[in-house]
Amino acid sequence: MPEGRLIIGSKRYSSWSLRGWLCVQLAGLDVEEVVIALEATPSDALKAATPAGLVPYLEHRGAKIWESLSIAEYCAEHAPGLWPADRVLRAHARSIASEMHAGFRGLRVAMPMNLGREFPGGGRNPESLADIARIETVWREARAASGGPFLFGAAFGLADAMYAPVCTRFLTWKPELAADTWDYVKAVRAHPLMQRWYAEALAEPAAWLLDKYENPPGALTP
Repeated sequence: MPEGRLIIGSKRYSSWSLRGWLCVQLAGLDVEEVVIALEATPSDALKAATPAGLVPYLEHRGAKIWESLSIAEYCAEHAPGLWPADRVLRAHARSIASEMHAGFRGLRVAMPMNLGREFPGGGRNPESLADIARIETVWREARAASGGPFLFGAAFGLADAMYAPVCTRFLTWKPELAADTWDYVKAVRAHPLMQRWYAEALAEPAAWLLDKYENPPGALTP
């Protein structure tokens, strides 16, 4: 019998749900997965199901955790290896995970997550391009310090979970990126958990499609 539940939004669109889901999967927590379709306006179903009216939301063995970074830390208590063992690398990993959690609004707004579409060349503006440049630096420095192929070594960890939705955005919007950035994006996309998430996202009902994500303002028209 499951020891709790994880409430998430539509897998096609919900970047924060992907982060929480990856953390829970990496930690091996036994929870029921509850998917609530996102709506064009704040959902009454989400407001009723979660404390903040947002996803992801985790209940596990009596604990109630919301906000992706809090879920990541809770998962690390159950599987400490999800953060680097080295103290310096662990501090580095937590710092860039926090930067992802708190920042990069320009990229988020200009290039929303949609796992079923491609909008090559769209979403480019000064704010999104500045965020992309910073993300490339973050990834390059982490992989140089750890040896890659993931941000902190051979294993996909919590820092990778925090940046995984950025990889999906790059695959959808196809900005101009350095070769080493694309190498990291491809490594993340090939991970079995990401393959599973993509497959389940593409299997969601057509009734869950939202025009604001299927026809975003920043998409280039032929």
